[in-house]
Amino acid sequence: MSNTILIVDDHPLFRRGVRQLLEMDPELAIAGEAADGDAALEAATRLSPTLILMDLNMARRDGLSALRTLRQEGVEARIVMLTVSDAEEDVVAALRAGADGYLLKDMEPEDLLAAIKEAAEGRMAISPRLAGLLARALSGPREAPGDDALDALTAREGEILRALARGLSNKQIARRLAISEGTVKVHVRNLLRKLGLRSRVEAAVWAVQAGVDQ
Repeated sequence: MSNTILIVDDHPLFRRGVRQLLEMDPELAIAGEAADGDAALEAATRLSPTLILMDLNMARRDGLSALRTLRQEGVEARIVMLTVSDAEEDVVAALRAGADGYLLKDMEPEDLLAAIKEAAEGRMAISPRLAGLLARALSGPREAPGDDALDALTAREGEILRALARGLSNKQIARRLAISEGTVKVHVRNLLRKLGLRSRVEAAVWAVQAGVDQ
């Protein structure tokens, strides 16, 4: 089983519900559960899941703090926030801290399962009703890249931008393009500078809006 999932939430009943939902799909397996951010750090190291579903607001240690620590420690699992908060500051903070997606708990079960599968397969997972919020966050307080911004990119940077728009990690991009992860990081840094963006998440959102992922 290639897709193993760690469920992190401080409500046992919700964890059970997510587990039951995921168990409906034979391509997904439960790696384990954790009740707070501290337990998530330990479980991520011990279980090495490929995907972590994590609540934002939890006792003892919140999801955003745990997310930042997981990324600082080099955990390569895809991490998707699964929460009730649709506040712009929470969404933007999570994505800029390294989250691979942001899903809301009030999604229909079948839609949530489909989004989780997309995340497990390497795509960015964002609740549909957050799209407008991300667009506003991307456009302010400064202007988004102009229509001619792509002309400033090299062919390789354009390839990597399209890969970012599809939600691929540096490792996946390196494998696909037969280059090193270090080279991918250099290209990402360069294209962010040319586009005037601050993070790969902003680049991915802008690229999707501009149709670059087609």
